[in-house]
Amino acid sequence: MITNSRQGVFALEDAYKKIASGCWVYDGSSDPGSNSLWVWGRNGDGDLGDGTRTYRSSPVQVPGTTWCQTSSSNNLSAAIKSDNTLWTWGLAQVGKLGVNDMVPRSSPTQVPGTSWTQVNAQVFHMVARKTDNTLWTWGYGGRGQLGTNLITPYPCAFSSPVQVPGTAWSDIIRGEGRAHSFARKTDNTLWAWGYNSAGQLGDNTIYNKSSPVQIPGTAWADIAGASSRTLARKTDGTIWSWGYNSSGQLGHNDRISKSSPVQIPGTSWNDISMGYNHSMARKTDGTLWIWGQGEGGRLGDNAASYRSSPVQIPGTAWSDIASAQNHSLARKTDNTLWAWGCNSDGALGDGTTITRSSPIQIPGTVWGVISGTKISLAIKSP
Repeated sequence: MITNSRQGVFALEDAYKKIASGCWVYDGSSDPGSNSLWVWGRNGDGDLGDGTRTYRSSPVQVPGTTWCQTSSSNNLSAAIKSDNTLWTWGLAQVGKLGVNDMVPRSSPTQVPGTSWTQVNAQVFHMVARKTDNTLWTWGYGGRGQLGTNLITPYPCAFSSPVQVPGTAWSDIIRGEGRAHSFARKTDNTLWAWGYNSAGQLGDNTIYNKSSPVQIPGTAWADIAGASSRTLARKTDGTIWSWGYNSSGQLGHNDRISKSSPVQIPGTSWNDISMGYNHSMARKTDGTLWIWGQGEGGRLGDNAASYRSSPVQIPGTAWSDIASAQNHSLARKTDNTLWAWGCNSDGALGDGTTITRSSPIQIPGTVWGVISGTKISLAIKSP
């Protein structure tokens, strides 16, 4: 059994992810080892957290050595340290940094509290989970995306965390959305709220929701999302998608939008990620599959057109994935990091601004947790 005295017992696969991130150790008897956080890409709003607004085409380190989980959005970033403190930086409009003001930051600033365990940065708001499985949101809630049964007209917003009802939340969505949120409960039910113009909430309607509504099913294991689409995995290894589908982003071999979950072929999926206009998933055999809009090389298969069904990226040793807005990141089992797609702001981290339509390696061999939007973030082991 893999446990941690502060955070309880997780399913085996989830525990392995925690170990890989550096947040957990094998028996929970000692503090996690220190991890360094590295960032690259656009930096006009201080998104990179390195104290500047200088774009970076190669990884630069964010101060600190105990980072274990990250998330970023269009112009802000967030990360959690091994002591369960939460830190944010970037653009602070509508209070989305959660530090009780609207002052932009180019370096990490701590959000109140010391029991944070997961965070997701969105365009206009943030969602974070605590170790007691309570869920908290802040920022702009004009489409109901805060989940507190309140709709806050612009520019009104919450600049400090407010609690979403319930105490049994076990996971939150990964990826960048604009005005909707998802969370999973300990009973593996899936809940959604916020903007729903394209059916992205998956409740078979196109009406906004300002408090959580349940998505059919009780075996959900993982969630990923983008501005108007959602991808989710069940405990049986199937993956399901719904929402806007103009370029085949849902992977159903068509371009028809869906307002409720529809299965993507296959039953051996074990990791998912969704970018702005493309999606990725990894199978249990270590193969990597991608679909959606191919503009800017973001599909990594040397194609510029769209794919409405999963196509394989070369290789069989992929171990972690992160779809960004216009590029993608993936880590191999040897802890090397690879990137492809649009590179105009240096988001690929290869020291250039040259777009790549197939994976290229980022320097280094000790990469751990990865995430990205217009920028890229990765945690190294010391």
